[in-house]
Amino acid sequence: MDRFQSMSIFVRVVEAGSFSAAARLLHVGQPAVSKTVAQLETKLQVRLLMRSTKGLTPTEAGQRFYERAVMALQEADEADLAARGAGRGLIGVLRVSAAPTFARLHVIPRLGNFMEEHPDLSVEVVLDDRPIDLIAEGIDVSLRMGTLPESGAVARRIGRSRRSVIATSNYLAKAGRPMVPADLAAHEALLFSQTTHVWSFSRNGAESSVAVKGRLRLSAAEGVRAAVLASMGLTIVSDWMFAPELESGAVERVLGDWSLPDIDLWAVFPSGRLASAKARAFASFVEAGLSACDA
Repeated sequence: MDRFQSMSIFVRVVEAGSFSAAARLLHVGQPAVSKTVAQLETKLQVRLLMRSTKGLTPTEAGQRFYERAVMALQEADEADLAARGAGRGLIGVLRVSAAPTFARLHVIPRLGNFMEEHPDLSVEVVLDDRPIDLIAEGIDVSLRMGTLPESGAVARRIGRSRRSVIATSNYLAKAGRPMVPADLAAHEALLFSQTTHVWSFSRNGAESSVAVKGRLRLSAAEGVRAAVLASMGLTIVSDWMFAPELESGAVERVLGDWSLPDIDLWAVFPSGRLASAKARAFASFVEAGLSACDA
């Protein structure tokens, strides 16, 4: 095993917090990971990791080695790309995280084009509606919507979508069409557990907020989509989430003369390190794809 492979495995162990978690991310056995770190400690003649109640933590020497190893791996990644030339494409493994519904509709269908451009690159996509720990999960870039928490992570906005009140014509025929935001209080709202249930609108400088209620709460956007399409209620959502149905007419916007705040899509990179060439290229690819759809 070469020097850079050993450093890469050590970095994964520190970030994952255990040999087993690092092995899972690297798709290798735990004994191989433990052996690599032990050989590294023997070679350097210093203890790099110590066990605690919180798992594995780096020693003072281990922390210094980790910081230098991260920098060395990033520089090697950039040097490799420069030597190969832009026409040769990216190499290695890219780990991406994204919300399942957004990825299914707007990322995965186009992912083949990105991988054709980079035939030596493997891509792992982690799908989860909830924000995950990018460092612990070994994520290179995460696609997140909305307002980002103050986490110290580096982020770049790569898209912006209109938000609308969405319902099917069958639901509106049954429950009636709201004419002003206040009418929504009498409707069955489909509630996404990760968003606020007070909806705020504006029109011609006037603002109106309404607290909505509903008997169905869902923890995943895919569930909200299914409930809307089953004519169980209405919801507020980005146009990205119902792009095919808005185009086909399967759902329609309600209160179209009232505006809701737009929602942003961010490419989020792990804190404490430079974004890799692979991560930057992927973020730009997603941005270009969304821009083409909006054109």
